[in-house]
Amino acid sequence: MARTISSIIRGIAPNGELTEAGKLVQALTDYAKLIEPWARSVAAVMVADVARRDKAMWAQNSKEMSTELRREIEATPTGSILRRLQDEQVSLITSIPLQAAERVHEIAEESILTSARHTELVKHLLATSDVTTARARLIARTETTRATSNLMQARAVQAGSDGYIWRTSGDADVRDSHAEMEGKYVRWAQPPVLDGLKGHAGTLPNCRCFSEPVFPDD
Repeated sequence: MARTISSIIRGIAPNGELTEAGKLVQALTDYAKLIEPWARSVAAVMVADVARRDKAMWAQNSKEMSTELRREIEATPTGSILRRLQDEQVSLITSIPLQAAERVHEIAEESILTSARHTELVKHLLATSDVTTARARLIARTETTRATSNLMQARAVQAGSDGYIWRTSGDADVRDSHAEMEGKYVRWAQPPVLDGLKGHAGTLPNCRCFSEPVFPDD
């Protein structure tokens, strides 16, 4: 996607010379519509993979659970959750060229309204594909763990869990705010706010933390 967006930009604005901003914005908007079927198939594969791994994980740990608890977990209506996750991911994927279009529009406005140097504007425009790549990687990193965490929460709540223990990956890359959550009990109904963002373990951008559900018998 980033390469295609870069090709669109360079095709309409060779060497970063933005003479037809409207045409470029429209081309990127059209590209967002064009990739929607592909985005839906990519999201479906990812969500299905997460669902398989989630089911396998619960099956592996089910030996330590009571029969009643295991039955509740297996009965969780995950279909609607998976459909919602897929729809959200399609929106995120198709938003990538739309954000590139918005960036082009902002650069075009800046060239008119400010006295920014021409070379600076060219540099910003040509950097759009780098910005696009960074956003795509963020989505890829975050959405898998977010989907996993959503399924974990659904199954745990179905089985009577009111909350979980926050666990981190335990390495040097863990953010300070997340490291402080290690070992803390969090209610599913009350996601914490960390660095200005609200969410459970594994659902925040670039978060590698995970939840350890607490059940009534614990």
